[in-house]
Amino acid sequence: MFVSAEIITIVISAVGLLLALGGTMFAGFAWCIRRSDSLRTDLVGVETSLGTRIDGVEQRLTARINGVEEKLTARIDGVEEKLTARIDGVEEKLTARIDGVAADVTELKVAVARLEGPQRHLIVAGR
Repeated sequence: MFVSAEIITIVISAVGLLLALGGTMFAGFAWCIRRSDSLRTDLVGVETSLGTRIDGVEQRLTARINGVEEKLTARIDGVEEKLTARIDGVEEKLTARIDGVAADVTELKVAVARLEGPQRHLIVAGR
């Protein structure tokens, strides 16, 4: 069997081309893996710093919310005391007025009963 120099050249260049493409693909894949590992390392650092910042913000917000809650509680308690005092005063006044009206109604009932009641007889029946 006789093989020409051109065929040997074509086979050698095809093998070289395949090795070059395979090596390039392997190098590119290795670069992608190395790059993703470095990104992961960067992300861990960013995650740590963000976690620290979020914790700080959470603590400040918790303190601020607690402060506002204390102020609102004190203010609500004050308003509740004032309203209770006003309601008690109004209740006392209404109780006094209702008692007065009840007494007037009782007197009115007696007066109406006297007007509508039986006539008084001038002759009293004897025993």
